[in-house]
Amino acid sequence: MSQKSDLRNRIIFTLFLLVLARLGIFIPVPGIDHDAFYASVEKNTLVNFLNIFSGGGFSTIGIFALGIVPYINSSIVMQLLTKIVPNLEKLQKEEGELGRQKITQITRYLALGWATLQSGAISIWVKPYVFNWNFAFVCESVLALTAGSMIIMWLSELITEKGIGNGASLLIFQNIVSGLPKNFTQSFFDASYSNASLKFGLFIAIFLLMIIITICVQEGTRRIKIISARQLGKSSILDPNSYLPLKLNQGGVMPIVFASASMALPSYLTQIIQNKTLLQILYLFCPNGSLYLLLYCALILFFSYFYTSIVMNPEDIAINLKKMGASIPNIRPGQATIDYLQVILNRLTFLGASFLFTVALIPFIIEKVTQIQNLRGLGATSLLILVGVAIDTAKQIQTYVISKKYDSMTK
Repeated sequence: MSQKSDLRNRIIFTLFLLVLARLGIFIPVPGIDHDAFYASVEKNTLVNFLNIFSGGGFSTIGIFALGIVPYINSSIVMQLLTKIVPNLEKLQKEEGELGRQKITQITRYLALGWATLQSGAISIWVKPYVFNWNFAFVCESVLALTAGSMIIMWLSELITEKGIGNGASLLIFQNIVSGLPKNFTQSFFDASYSNASLKFGLFIAIFLLMIIITICVQEGTRRIKIISARQLGKSSILDPNSYLPLKLNQGGVMPIVFASASMALPSYLTQIIQNKTLLQILYLFCPNGSLYLLLYCALILFFSYFYTSIVMNPEDIAINLKKMGASIPNIRPGQATIDYLQVILNRLTFLGASFLFTVALIPFIIEKVTQIQNLRGLGATSLLILVGVAIDTAKQIQTYVISKKYDSMTK
């Protein structure tokens, strides 16, 4: 009974903090003509992309407008720096829990700096829509937006520590889900389409197909059998439960996030550049341009290989296998193992990137077939995050229940 009540309390605590984080988006920063600002940015592709992660915060300019984005950006930067800076790498690998706490603290300071920069840029960006723009307004806006971002970061850590699931992931999950009703309304009910019910049914069918493909991409793994000296002493038959799992999509959602952010830039630049030659080049890379999908595919491939090289190092795997006294059957330890793992990773990354591009391509196909616009907000980036977070949260709940049962058995 106590186990069920503890889980229920954690879930209620998590939901309460998520609602609290959502309410802050609708508390506006004072001094801005919000109606005029919203009307001007409604068709801005870059703002629409950022709204996916902030739950519409960049359109409303509420005190929680920045959301968890500065913390996520700082985490990505720290992930890169730990591979580049030897001291940080040593801190992560050799210092144990204390080292990880220090890296977390550095990430928080980076998030504070990032939030200050972003809020400063926003306060300058909204200048045409401010009633009385001056230095005092900039200071107040920076203070409000930065404080809001730090509160969101604190709430995410509370969810991770005392709630259920990963706090940062659940906050992004909530922001994406909050935008779905509006997207559906704009797509199907605010416009007069012929055979709307048929097109809606077709959309739902393709949407379910996208979810199935996304789950396959997220959960797909290549199992490389490994054998240890201890196993050899017991039996000559390989243990099927002894394997090295390599995910099909090592980079997770990051390659498509970076690619989508990059693809939003040409459309944004066409609004501020006047040079005709540059405009003609930029239009080729806009959503209706002839080179849009080709560049999108190339960027997804590039960022997939780039991010996989950061999060998965074959040399580290080979060293860890050697420390464990394990090896891959028919592959010599050392450089041969590194080369073998690198080939496997390259193939998996290419296959994973191809799946990612397929998922990213489906919204374009839906738009061409059904002639329904505004569906890219339900695209690959959103789906990968939604499916990934849902699967991870479900696994964490299962792990929590199993651990509690085990604790009760050992008492």
